[in-house]
Amino acid sequence: MDTPARLLRLLVLLSARQSWTAPELAERLEVTERTVRRDMTRLRSLGYPVEGTSGPYGGYALGAGGHLPPLVLDDEEAVAVAIGLRSAAAGDATGIESAALSALTKLDRVLPVHLREQVAALRSVTVGLGRSDLPAIDVDALVTTALACSRPERLRFAYVDAGDNVSDRLVEPFRLVFTRRSWYLVAYDTSRSDWRTFRVDRMTELRLTGARFAHREAPDAANMVAEGMAVNAHPLQARIRLHVPIDEARTFVSRTIAILEPDTDPTKTIARIGGDPEWIAHYLAGLECRVEVLEPDEVRTALRALAERLAADHR
Repeated sequence: MDTPARLLRLLVLLSARQSWTAPELAERLEVTERTVRRDMTRLRSLGYPVEGTSGPYGGYALGAGGHLPPLVLDDEEAVAVAIGLRSAAAGDATGIESAALSALTKLDRVLPVHLREQVAALRSVTVGLGRSDLPAIDVDALVTTALACSRPERLRFAYVDAGDNVSDRLVEPFRLVFTRRSWYLVAYDTSRSDWRTFRVDRMTELRLTGARFAHREAPDAANMVAEGMAVNAHPLQARIRLHVPIDEARTFVSRTIAILEPDTDPTKTIARIGGDPEWIAHYLAGLECRVEVLEPDEVRTALRALAERLAADHR
């Protein structure tokens, strides 16, 4: 192994663990401890803050401070950094859009072709729903799903639903949608012959099948995920009339909480909300407008009980 390659390998090792002894590094690099010491001197001269301690518990560690040196990222780390930079460059982190775009441009120049395809796939098939704080996710699962959407290629995976039931799915992926808490795949489920949404963190054993397909007429992915979260995931669904126009209602009612529809009266809005009666009652009580429960009676009862308790507590 030549010196530049050995230095890069040494950086990867130093980044992977808090500290290393000289014998451990020498064994990993298949060199002498003297060569390890020389390489540490070379790294320091290049601006890397390498710290060394002596004694029986001594060793080397990559410290903080000094000049910003080049970074050594593995494939998964490079993709994760690119995802975060694209989110920031799109304006999701106010005030740093220009800096994020500059850093992303530099990263794009040095990304290998296969990583550039992964990042481009994520960019082209991802939709934000509500706020754009990216939720935590397994990068490999996310990249595999994005590639299947982008190519397009049928995807097979095992899926665990909300009831802990496991099933094998073969789908035609369409879009990835992220909310503040989760990533969702919107796809055509070939075994159910219908469009479905899947939480990516519940998908395992993901396999690209190599079978290409032509996209069929697709729904609005963001609306589909929003309606699933706000209404369809709940056995009880309520219809509420909000005494404000729909444009105003959209400023304080999240798409993942309620589906808003225009009322026959343009000064009012119909909201469809799913959940248990008590939760819906507490949510409605906190809204910035008058509300009128159209159905069901359980929500009216819960609202009256909440009102009576509040009145009794503040007499």
